Amino acid sequence: MDSSVSIAPAGLRDLPGVLALERAAFGRDAWGWLDIFFALTGPAVRLKGVADGKLVGFVMGDPRPREGFAWIATIGVLPAYRRRGIGARLLEAVEARLTIPRLKLTVRQSNAGAIALYRRFGYRDVTVWDRYYAGGEAGLVMEKIRA
Repeated sequence: MDSSVSIAPAGLRDLPGVLALERAAFGRDAWGWLDIFFALTGPAVRLKGVADGKLVGFVMGDPRPREGFAWIATIGVLPAYRRRGIGARLLEAVEARLTIPRLKLTVRQSNAGAIALYRRFGYRDVTVWDRYYAGGEAGLVMEKIRA
C-alpha cells in the first residue's frame, strides 16, 4: 500500500478534483457536476485520497438506514495511481464510517480488478442489472453483511 497517500474527508472545495477523477476513471459512466455537487453536500460519507498535493481517489458511501443498507455509490482512483492500494484504503475507510451492517455496490461485470478487491473485502455477488452501464454492459450488484 502507498503510505504517501492520505485519506481525508471530501467537501465542496473538492468538486473540480472529483469531477476530473470521475471523467478519468469512468469515462462515459462518470457522474456529472450536479451529481458530484449533491454527493459532496448531502448526508453521505465522502472521502478523498490525496497524493503529490492532488486528489487521486474518491469514495462516497450513501447510508440508507430506512432501507437497511448503505451503498458504496462511487469509488475511483486516477489511472496513474492505480495498483497502489489506494482503492483498498478508501474502501476500508468508508466502511469504517458507515455504521449500517449491510453494504452494497455495483461494478461493471468486466472490471475484474475491482471485483477481486471487493471479494477480498468480503463482498459477494447478489444479482446482475442488465444494460446498467454506458454501452449496455451489465452491472454486478455485490453485498457485504458485517456481524
